[in-house]
Amino acid sequence: MIQRFIELGEGFSDIYELIEIAKRNDDRLKHMMVLHTTINDKAMSSLIVILNPPAEGKFQPIYICREGVPNHTIKPNKRFQLFADTAKELNKELIQFNVKPSTLFSEKDLYFQHLIAIFRLNHYLPALT
Repeated sequence: MIQRFIELGEGFSDIYELIEIAKRNDDRLKHMMVLHTTINDKAMSSLIVILNPPAEGKFQPIYICREGVPNHTIKPNKRFQLFADTAKELNKELIQFNVKPSTLFSEKDLYFQHLIAIFRLNHYLPALT
Protein backbone atom coordinates (compact mmCIF):
# COMPACT_ATOMS: atom_id res chain seq x y z
CA MET A 1 0.00 0.00 0.00
CA ILE A 2 1.36 3.38 -0.99
CA GLN A 3 0.41 6.12 1.47
CA ARG A 4 1.37 9.56 0.23
CA PHE A 5 0.75 13.15 1.26
CA ILE A 6 -0.71 15.53 -1.28
CA GLU A 7 -0.06 19.06 -0.12
CA LEU A 8 -2.49 21.88 -0.78
CA GLY A 9 -1.83 25.50 0.20
CA GLU A 10 -3.03 27.26 3.31
CA GLY A 11 -5.45 29.90 2.03
CA PHE A 12 -9.24 29.88 2.01
CA SER A 13 -9.42 28.44 -1.51
CA ASP A 14 -7.18 25.55 -0.43
CA ILE A 15 -9.32 24.86 2.64
CA TYR A 16 -12.42 24.90 0.44
CA GLU A 17 -10.72 22.40 -1.88
CA LEU A 18 -9.82 20.17 1.09
CA ILE A 19 -13.42 20.33 2.31
CA GLU A 20 -14.70 19.53 -1.18
CA ILE A 21 -12.39 16.51 -1.36
CA ALA A 22 -13.88 15.23 1.90
CA LYS A 23 -17.49 15.85 0.81
CA ARG A 24 -17.13 14.39 -2.69
CA ASN A 25 -15.39 11.31 -1.34
CA ASP A 26 -17.54 10.71 1.73
CA ASP A 27 -17.80 7.01 0.81
CA ARG A 28 -13.97 6.78 0.98
CA LEU A 29 -13.40 9.25 3.83
CA LYS A 30 -11.39 7.59 6.59
CA HIS A 31 -10.30 10.44 8.89
CA MET A 32 -10.30 14.20 9.29
CA MET A 33 -7.44 15.49 11.45
CA VAL A 34 -5.98 18.63 12.90
CA LEU A 35 -2.31 18.57 13.88
CA HIS A 36 -1.15 21.33 16.21
CA THR A 37 2.40 22.64 16.37
CA THR A 38 4.43 25.73 17.23
CA ILE A 39 6.50 27.53 14.60
CA ASN A 40 8.51 30.62 15.56
CA ASP A 41 6.45 30.99 18.75
CA LYS A 42 3.19 30.86 16.75
CA ALA A 43 0.62 28.16 17.46
CA MET A 44 -0.34 26.75 14.07
CA SER A 45 -2.35 23.81 12.80
CA SER A 46 -2.40 21.52 9.79
CA LEU A 47 -5.71 20.26 8.40
CA ILE A 48 -5.75 16.73 7.00
CA VAL A 49 -8.16 14.49 5.09
CA ILE A 50 -7.29 10.81 4.76
CA LEU A 51 -9.15 8.74 2.19
CA ASN A 52 -9.37 4.97 1.97
CA PRO A 53 -7.74 3.47 -1.12
CA PRO A 54 -10.00 2.98 -4.15
CA ALA A 55 -11.51 -0.45 -4.77
CA GLU A 56 -8.86 -1.08 -7.42
CA GLY A 57 -5.35 0.00 -6.53
CA LYS A 58 -3.10 0.33 -3.54
CA PHE A 59 -2.77 4.10 -3.17
CA GLN A 60 -4.04 5.88 -0.06
CA PRO A 61 -4.02 9.68 -0.40
CA ILE A 62 -3.48 11.97 2.57
CA TYR A 63 -4.43 15.56 1.73
CA ILE A 64 -2.87 18.27 3.89
CA CYS A 65 -2.98 22.03 4.32
CA ARG A 66 0.30 22.21 6.25
CA GLU A 67 0.82 24.53 9.22
CA GLY A 68 -1.10 27.43 7.74
CA VAL A 69 -4.10 27.75 10.07
CA PRO A 70 -3.79 29.46 13.47
CA ASN A 71 -4.48 27.06 16.34
CA HIS A 72 -8.21 27.48 17.03
CA THR A 73 -7.80 26.99 20.80
CA ILE A 74 -5.67 30.13 20.93
CA LYS A 75 -7.14 32.15 18.08
CA PRO A 76 -10.58 31.09 16.77
CA ASN A 77 -10.75 31.36 12.99
CA LYS A 78 -13.11 30.67 10.12
CA ARG A 79 -10.81 28.22 8.29
CA PHE A 80 -10.78 25.83 11.24
CA GLN A 81 -14.49 26.31 11.85
CA LEU A 82 -15.34 25.42 8.23
CA PHE A 83 -13.27 22.24 8.56
CA ALA A 84 -14.82 21.31 11.92
CA ASP A 85 -18.34 21.93 10.57
CA THR A 86 -17.60 19.64 7.62
CA ALA A 87 -16.40 16.86 9.93
CA LYS A 88 -19.60 17.16 11.93
CA GLU A 89 -21.71 17.18 8.76
CA LEU A 90 -19.96 14.01 7.55
CA ASN A 91 -20.26 12.32 10.98
CA LYS A 92 -16.50 12.16 11.43
CA GLU A 93 -14.66 12.68 14.67
CA LEU A 94 -12.13 15.48 14.30
CA ILE A 95 -8.90 13.83 15.45
CA GLN A 96 -6.53 16.35 17.04
CA PHE A 97 -3.07 16.04 18.51
CA ASN A 98 0.28 17.83 18.80
CA VAL A 99 3.26 17.13 16.55
CA LYS A 100 6.72 18.53 15.87
CA PRO A 101 6.84 21.33 13.27
CA SER A 102 8.02 20.55 9.75
CA THR A 103 10.80 23.12 10.19
CA LEU A 104 12.68 20.61 12.38
CA PHE A 105 13.14 18.31 9.38
CA SER A 106 15.70 18.92 6.65
CA GLU A 107 13.23 17.81 3.97
CA LYS A 108 9.46 17.95 3.73
CA ASP A 109 9.35 14.27 2.72
CA LEU A 110 11.05 13.32 5.99
CA TYR A 111 8.38 15.23 7.87
CA PHE A 112 5.65 13.40 5.96
CA GLN A 113 7.32 10.04 6.69
CA HIS A 114 7.38 11.02 10.38
CA LEU A 115 3.64 11.78 10.30
CA ILE A 116 2.85 8.51 8.50
CA ALA A 117 4.73 6.63 11.23
CA ILE A 118 2.70 8.44 13.92
CA PHE A 119 -0.55 7.66 12.08
CA ARG A 120 0.38 3.99 11.79
CA LEU A 121 1.40 3.72 15.44
CA ASN A 122 -1.95 5.17 16.46
CA HIS A 123 -3.82 2.90 13.99
CA TYR A 124 -5.10 5.79 11.86
CA LEU A 125 -3.36 4.19 8.86
CA PRO A 126 -2.86 0.49 8.18
CA ALA A 127 0.62 -0.98 8.15
CA LEU A 128 2.36 -1.49 4.84
CA THR A 129 1.27 -4.67 3.07
